[in-house]
Amino acid sequence: MSERGQAQARAVGKIVIATGKRKRAIARAVIKPGKGRVWINGVPLDIYPIEMARIKMLEPLLLAGQAIRNLVDIRVTVKGGGVMGQADAVRMAIARGLVEYFKCEEGEDELCKRMNKISEDLHRAFEEYDRTMLAGDPRRTEPEKYMRYSARRRWQKSYR
Repeated sequence: MSERGQAQARAVGKIVIATGKRKRAIARAVIKPGKGRVWINGVPLDIYPIEMARIKMLEPLLLAGQAIRNLVDIRVTVKGGGVMGQADAVRMAIARGLVEYFKCEEGEDELCKRMNKISEDLHRAFEEYDRTMLAGDPRRTEPEKYMRYSARRRWQKSYR
């Protein structure tokens, strides 16, 4: 098999698993060659019931463009957290997965160079739009302190 044929076989048969986390939500995206279909916990993204979450999850696909979206099928499993936390986790998993999917480490042929260029362009676009698509949100909850009701709340006092 020629070098070009091997590169095409790598590109066609490639499967990438990417993860995303936000607060308590954890998403796992499996990206493989396909026709541009996206499922979230077995539900197609086009008919996902919560509109704001659907728009949030579509952001990396809209930034990538129709041409790139039509090359892959994405299946996402997400657990934990609330609705918008899950949406952010899914968004991160899809963005990371797309960047990883189009990366080509081995081979110096033309197809590999083009795929690396797509991956770099996607990475740059995601970073410019919103860094948390790839890097995540570093904020964490503050721990509760000794002898208090919550992290910052003090004892109530009255003067009479």
